[in-house]
Amino acid sequence: MNEQPRPPGTGERPVGYALSGAAGGFARTLLAQTRLIPALEPAVLCDVDVPRLRALCLELGYPEARLRTCADAAETAAATADGNIALVADHELIGAGAWDVLVEATGSPAHGYAMARTALELGRHVAMVSKEVDSVAGLHLARIAAANDVAYLPAEGDQPGNLLKLLDRARLLGMDVVAIGKSTEYDLVHDPERGTVTQLDRTVDAPELGELLTLGDDVRATLAARADAVAALPTGATADYCEMAVVANGTGFRPDVERLHYPVARIAELADVYALREDGGVLREPGAVDVFSALRLPGEASFAGGEFVVLRTNDAETWRILAEKGHVVSRDGRYAVLYLPFHLMGVETPATLLDLVARGRDALTREPRRHAVLAGRAKQDLAAGTVLDMGGHHHDVTGVQAVLLRGDEAPADVAPLYLAAHATLRRDVAAGELIALSDLADPDPALVEAWQQGEETR
Repeated sequence: MNEQPRPPGTGERPVGYALSGAAGGFARTLLAQTRLIPALEPAVLCDVDVPRLRALCLELGYPEARLRTCADAAETAAATADGNIALVADHELIGAGAWDVLVEATGSPAHGYAMARTALELGRHVAMVSKEVDSVAGLHLARIAAANDVAYLPAEGDQPGNLLKLLDRARLLGMDVVAIGKSTEYDLVHDPERGTVTQLDRTVDAPELGELLTLGDDVRATLAARADAVAALPTGATADYCEMAVVANGTGFRPDVERLHYPVARIAELADVYALREDGGVLREPGAVDVFSALRLPGEASFAGGEFVVLRTNDAETWRILAEKGHVVSRDGRYAVLYLPFHLMGVETPATLLDLVARGRDALTREPRRHAVLAGRAKQDLAAGTVLDMGGHHHDVTGVQAVLLRGDEAPADVAPLYLAAHATLRRDVAAGELIALSDLADPDPALVEAWQQGEETR
């Protein structure tokens, strides 16, 4: 299983990839899966903690003799030329090695953008995992990729990449899609016997949910009652908004409301929930991206942060037959749902890497445009001099509520959330105000340039 060094070059050699953030959780899943795929090999692994990275590689079974810690470009190039794996701490060394595609998984907007740009300008493909980078610089990176005749796209294994693939299939089949989206990362598990609901490691009392396990005649009223019942649990992770920004820009689907609907819904209800309002659902108009909180009972299958596509049905008899087979169809038969109840992180990413190298730009099915903006509203009054720190739960920016704005409705000066992150406010920002670029005293200049270049695709 990838034990023997393989010479670099063309022909029968495996696809080589570089990986940033290589000691993280996503990276582990990719490195573990790579051990099972002879056609794929890591070439350069970059992480600030090289000893930890080395220990991870050894734990996963990579031969110690092939792991070369490299301190400069010459060492990195020599390691990959010999068919070994270069371990580097300096992200500027990634491009010195021989490889075909970069998997960017740092989650750092500034570092991730720099590495992705370098890769594309070197004529290498980029599979983007860092949604934070994509939400700020993705449109500009896509243009750089086109100029260098290589491909840039979200990697399968994370929700944006999976959802784009699912939508492609629906469109290939001629389906009339009205909404696309994903579930929150963690289900709401209701225990009727105890009258509680659990989300990950937190349990709260919610006895009223026992009377709300079916939608009833008034879907929106039931959803409102469920939301009240679980109000003690958090709703609306910043990561969700970020992922939907990437999906919106890649598809043209837009947020129905800036905080998204976040309905508490069971899987079998999605076709009724994501119907248009005139048909009893939550959507104000077709073409929406959204996120729901999956409600289930103990022992029922999880949605596992998976993805869904809601479509209008065509032939009533076709969908009656499919409903009998267990497919999710609305009670009135007008809507149906396709869904993937998973995202397998790096376990799925090899599919993207192999496809990119095999097909190049032919692997692209769309060119992204500015259809949505991941922005932030101040949760409370923020004083001039406040540093907008990151590092909170699920990539939150302290004191700022993530929102998803429609691209054509976003103010020209709005700051993308992950460009504002780590910056210092130059003026007081009142609670409820959008953070603007002009509010930032010290934004990263490279990210500002990338964002402004991407603005041309509105």
